[in-house]
Amino acid sequence: MLENLYVKNLALIEEADIPLGRGLNILSGETGAGKSIIIGSVNLALGAKVPKGIVRRNAPYAYIELTFSVNEAVKKQLEAYEIEVEEDQLVISRKITANRSISRMNGECVSASVIRQISGMLLDIHGQNEHQSLLYKSKHLQILDLFGKQELESDRRKTAQLYREYTELKKELERYQINEGERRRTLSFLEYELNEIEAAALVEGEEEELEARHKKLIHGKQIYDGLSEIEYELGSESSSGASEAVSRSLHRIQDICAYDGQLEQIQSMILDLESMLADVNREIDDYRSQMELDEEALDETEKRLDLIRDLERKYGNTISDILEYEKKKRAEYERLTHFAERKEKLQKRLSQKEKELKQVSRQLSEKRKALSQKLSEQMRASLSELNFLDVKFEMEFSALDHYTANGIDEAEFVISTNPGEPLKPLGKVASGGELSRIMLAMKAVLADSDEIETLIFDEIDAGISGRTAQKVSEKLSLIADRHQVICISHLPQIVSMADDHFLIAKGVESGQTTTEIRPLGEEESILELARLLGGSEITDTTIASAQEMRILARKTKKVLDRDSSLR
Repeated sequence: MLENLYVKNLALIEEADIPLGRGLNILSGETGAGKSIIIGSVNLALGAKVPKGIVRRNAPYAYIELTFSVNEAVKKQLEAYEIEVEEDQLVISRKITANRSISRMNGECVSASVIRQISGMLLDIHGQNEHQSLLYKSKHLQILDLFGKQELESDRRKTAQLYREYTELKKELERYQINEGERRRTLSFLEYELNEIEAAALVEGEEEELEARHKKLIHGKQIYDGLSEIEYELGSESSSGASEAVSRSLHRIQDICAYDGQLEQIQSMILDLESMLADVNREIDDYRSQMELDEEALDETEKRLDLIRDLERKYGNTISDILEYEKKKRAEYERLTHFAERKEKLQKRLSQKEKELKQVSRQLSEKRKALSQKLSEQMRASLSELNFLDVKFEMEFSALDHYTANGIDEAEFVISTNPGEPLKPLGKVASGGELSRIMLAMKAVLADSDEIETLIFDEIDAGISGRTAQKVSEKLSLIADRHQVICISHLPQIVSMADDHFLIAKGVESGQTTTEIRPLGEEESILELARLLGGSEITDTTIASAQEMRILARKTKKVLDRDSSLR
């Protein structure tokens, strides 16, 4: 649910903070007051293209912030994008300057694609020219599947799984579409590669060991000479060596220990030092005696490294890569060696999988056709309630010439809004005003199925009045019983049904035009309703009419709520 809309420095709006409630939220105001800015600000926050001059004059930036309460499904999707959610709240914001804009979700910078993905789960915006899902044939099947999601879910999931398996088998079979000459040439080349790798007898970790050994062998003389020099400096061969110095020190400390017993600790430490030097010299001798100063060993190590690096240039960057390459090529070699029998088995598996896919696709199609009758019946009833007289509404099906993850169906809504007229595709028949009412009827039918919590309707009242307007208001109220509905309207019949009412007004402050949005209390709401009924001059009669309309609206809402609970 959209809990709050905050807008700053956007077009005519200096600052607006709009707390939105559950149920039916109505925004009204005079023509030209800036009602379209509200829908525009939401669209901008959700990644719409930024129009030129949208930042308020003399302001450094524009800022829009939408605060949502979100369900578990949305939180799970946000976790996939590593966006943290606290207390089930999501804040989507966008800061717009003259040269750039930055979008965030709960403080994290996000791309437009992420915003589209998440916002598609949060709200649905419908304007007179934005009922795209009804104009595009490709969307009609999605609407039917949403309507019958519980009945169709198992078959749709099974169809998608079988289609994946079917396409994988088809792709595998494509690898067998080669002639005998090509097969033999490929086998010969594979055999050469496998023999070359196998002959090398590579071992994991071998290259690192060889590199360490090579480094030691190639610097053997420097190591030997260095150790000899260290041994000379530490040993007793030199009168100035460390061992000789320690020996002299030991004799001296032994002489003076007789005078002070506390010197015995120092004597012990010098003894340890003498023993340690002896150990170092012994280790150096042992190491030098085992050293390889062998040109042949160096040559063998270099040849082995050259072989490994040559194979790495051909088959992979590491020994692990080469061994993995060998594994894949051996499987390919086995496949081509037993080509005919494997191809035959694969063809049988594909044929069987296609039978299964065909069966479940037909089963899904039959269920859809049955559900389409139910949907069409409910749509006709819903449209009749919106003052479509003698309306006909159906769903026409045709079969695709190929399989898809969603079955074999193509489907399209067809409608006749006037007696005697034939059924025609929805997009070719309905006018803008009619299309908005058809969408409203559809949303009412889908109210129990549609998981999107917030619906925004702009210009839903275009081209209607009187009885039709009353029917539209009732339908909006019915939808608002299961969804949060935000609607911009100038019709009293719709405004009177508001659970929360907001006024959009334009004024001049410090020589600059400003649009203000504020919530209305009950008395202010009745005065606004009176203005919509009577125009600029509000009389006691129009106020009384507004009060009566408000009372009747409350009664209607109670009846609608009762009828809805009985369904």
